[in-house]
Amino acid sequence: MQVHTVGEGTPEVAVVGAVHGDEPCGARAIERFLDGDPDVDRPAKLIVANEPALERGIRYVDTDLNRSLPGDPESDQYEERLAHELMTEVQGCISLGIHSTVSYGRPFANVAYLNERKREVVAHLPVDQVVDFTVVADGRSVELPGFLDVEAGHQGSTAAVDNAYDCIVAFLRTTGVLPGDPPAPDPGFYEVTEPMYKEPGRTYRFRGANFERVAPGERFADVDDDPLVADEEFWPVLMSDDGHDVLFGYRSTYRGPLSSLSAPSHGDANAESVTDD
Repeated sequence: MQVHTVGEGTPEVAVVGAVHGDEPCGARAIERFLDGDPDVDRPAKLIVANEPALERGIRYVDTDLNRSLPGDPESDQYEERLAHELMTEVQGCISLGIHSTVSYGRPFANVAYLNERKREVVAHLPVDQVVDFTVVADGRSVELPGFLDVEAGHQGSTAAVDNAYDCIVAFLRTTGVLPGDPPAPDPGFYEVTEPMYKEPGRTYRFRGANFERVAPGERFADVDDDPLVADEEFWPVLMSDDGHDVLFGYRSTYRGPLSSLSAPSHGDANAESVTDD
């Protein structure tokens, strides 16, 4: 694990890339940011997490790092030990994880147990959608009180690196690390209601589009030659033909623009401001 610190003092802000080794955009965006020799107003950590998997271009070495939190320093699984080290590094920090996907080309943010601290950050990221993964967050980084993620775009693409870099800059401006005003796009807010799993041995074809409404009775996928029809309306998230061996994607409910939410859906609405020292 590489840990780069910019600025003087004890960082309370962190960026984490390469949680999955086959998603290099975060590591590349961190490299670009550091190469610019940034002048910062407060310290921050920039972390390249799973170096062995990144070097090999694979998701993980032994087990999924983003399903292994908070980790175990005594484990015989590399990512479980790494998860413990990562949690030690980001303890006390508001943190942004950078990921990428095969199912959607535009950046969007992932949260869980939304509190005021997370909401303030996610409102200033250059994304069109924010997805609440609380119902499936167990063991993932977004479950932590000060952690949120961005899916920066298509896995392995140059655009994902560009999007990741823009998200890092906006995040560091929002948290007072960099000078300047971050964007305020007022993204749409979606709550995941359930995962959809594949039946072993069957071929899935997604016929819809992520973040676009599927109406009741609408055919949104094929399983082999059989149509898959919605029993009620939902909005697909991370749904794709072959993005995952077991998971087809997620159903979600659209709640409206983030600004329309009267209070955080989960967590402590009185959490401290992201720029507080």
